[in-house]
Amino acid sequence: MMNDKYDHDDDVLGYQKIDRYDAEKIASLANHYKDILATLGENSEREGLLKTPERVAKALQFLTHGYDIHPEEILRSAMFKEDYSQMVVVKDIEVFSMCEHHMLPFFGKAHIAYIPNGHIVGLSKIPRVVDAFARRLQVQERLTNEIRDCIQDTLKPAGVAVVMECKHLCMAMRGVQKQNSVTTTSAFTGDFLSNDKTRAEFLRLITANLH
Repeated sequence: MMNDKYDHDDDVLGYQKIDRYDAEKIASLANHYKDILATLGENSEREGLLKTPERVAKALQFLTHGYDIHPEEILRSAMFKEDYSQMVVVKDIEVFSMCEHHMLPFFGKAHIAYIPNGHIVGLSKIPRVVDAFARRLQVQERLTNEIRDCIQDTLKPAGVAVVMECKHLCMAMRGVQKQNSVTTTSAFTGDFLSNDKTRAEFLRLITANLH
């Protein structure tokens, strides 16, 4: 029987925002990390590492809790009919995820826009959708497409645009060891894909200093 521990619980119209730890999974992961520490030549019983396996297990479960979240429900919980058909842009959304190839972090910013077609969505839900997909083992290319497709399929807007700029620790800490390289990905639908002026306006807005 699953034994879940909750740090906090916040139900909002079917979207549950929680820090949730499955006790059985934590115990299993912690045991594996004890073995990993031993394989590395460390002693998991010394003071500094005594609670490390459990801490790492909880960190990993938090960093991958997006598997338990349904991003479409996040959007549906705050969709409103509105006669507005101009571009809506949410930029500089902080992104933190884990590369599925080396399980090292990548992080940066996402810039997202959509053109409403009868419905708008609560602005906070767009960053929540980003987090839902980012809190999984990912590659930046797929993450970009998943965010785009979720917004397009759920809101049915006239177009969606997503640009992501991230630094990858698998490039900075190992391999080519290039600490300042940035990876940019983009994905478009509808008017952003077919209309050069619309796409250019989006790119201008996300690079402009309007604050």
